[in-house]
Amino acid sequence: MIVNGENLRTLGVAFKANFQAGLGMHASQWSQIATEVPSTTASNDYGWLGQFPSMRKWLGDRVVNRASAHKYAIDNEDYELTVSVRKTHIQDDNIGIYKPMFEEMGRATAAHPDEDIFGLLAKGWDTECYDGQAFFDTDHPRLNAAGETVTVSNSGGGSGAPWFLMDVSRALKPLIYQTRQPAQFVSMDQPDNENVFMRKEFIYGVDCRDAVGFGFWQMAYGSKQELTAANYAAARAALEGQLGDYDRPLGLQATLLVVPSSLEGKALEILNAERNTAGATNVWRNTAQLLKSPWIR
Repeated sequence: MIVNGENLRTLGVAFKANFQAGLGMHASQWSQIATEVPSTTASNDYGWLGQFPSMRKWLGDRVVNRASAHKYAIDNEDYELTVSVRKTHIQDDNIGIYKPMFEEMGRATAAHPDEDIFGLLAKGWDTECYDGQAFFDTDHPRLNAAGETVTVSNSGGGSGAPWFLMDVSRALKPLIYQTRQPAQFVSMDQPDNENVFMRKEFIYGVDCRDAVGFGFWQMAYGSKQELTAANYAAARAALEGQLGDYDRPLGLQATLLVVPSSLEGKALEILNAERNTAGATNVWRNTAQLLKSPWIR
């Protein structure tokens, strides 16, 4: 193939089509546990996470829910994925080898939010949320009915494979996917580009700006204990028993059990089996949806 402007434009269209096809090869899961929040600046401030709003009886003046003193910002980050196409491969009509590469670029782009969201979830015992504590911790502070500070846990502890129980029925889910610039396909594919002159390579890539972070810790429970019916029951009780400041019920419901691939069998046994291991009726059947993620380690 002659390397000229017209042929390069045709190749660019084909490569982008391969990229678009690859985008559809991945079934995203992140939106089941995270809320997308658009961003227009370098960073978003989530100080308002200190308030978990609810209705109250109107006595006297309104009580305004204001952002608390918490400081929690999520900074956008840059991501890229770049591949090169050899000039000699174009000249030799050996471009078929690039179709799967560009399709995989598209698939990896679509998987990027999943990789980051579930990767952050697995680090919840070591990563701070809005109250300055690790997202999964045993001493989150809140105020009791007397206005005194007490500590609350949303962690089951342990050292095994992690699993998570969540309420994902609210407008804000337990995690946040912050989007500043969606992924876009870009290229340096002109014959007079420096990369062509110096290295005989045409460059194609994709880049985006985004970030991930934590929402309300009250809406998720994490454990590294063995996934058993008893530990699942304890997680449900802890999650649904969470209270807000001044002992206000939050009305949380355990709706989603999130597990890595290694715990799929145990999760299915708890949520799907008609009988438990003792042969009795499985009272936890259909009490939550199951989400298995290959991104959790």
